[in-house]
Amino acid sequence: MDVRSPFVVDLASLPRQEGASIEWERTLDAPADLGTELIGVPEGSPLQVRLTLQSVSEGVYIGGSVAAHVVGECARCVRRFEYDVDEAVGELAFYPERRLALIEEGDEEAEEFPVIEDGHVDVEPVLRDAIVLSLPFTPLCEPDCQGLCSGCGKRWEELPDDHFHPLPTNDDDPLAALEAKLRGDMEQ
Repeated sequence: MDVRSPFVVDLASLPRQEGASIEWERTLDAPADLGTELIGVPEGSPLQVRLTLQSVSEGVYIGGSVAAHVVGECARCVRRFEYDVDEAVGELAFYPERRLALIEEGDEEAEEFPVIEDGHVDVEPVLRDAIVLSLPFTPLCEPDCQGLCSGCGKRWEELPDDHFHPLPTNDDDPLAALEAKLRGDMEQ
């Protein structure tokens, strides 16, 4: 962990007494790859982070919210769209000895848990999870986006109601001969 990272919180002022808490508010530049291929927070754009870090017996509970501006590309019509998100954050960062105990007890997921190292905790993975897991798997510019016409590639919403493309005839279809041959082979 690089303690110079703006995402690393110094826990020196947080007593290890259960219930003790500190507030941590920052505007940070979004890291790279904060999203998926079609949708995400642009690198360097502002993240508004408001966290409360609270001592608990296993470590530090990180709660609060992260707000960001999301830019996406519609999976149906490839139109660019944007919106703001304000996502809840809730994650437990474990003391190293507690995480080790969980691993030794057979908790297979414990190795993935955030951990407190030398009195610091990196909140970037926690913020990343809050934002990326809230993004749609198939982003759409509008819930009822009709997509693109397969014949001409224009957006259906921009085309007249009677828009159509004639189906290819056998003479126009390069696969017609292959289909005819396959049908002939199957009939024999």
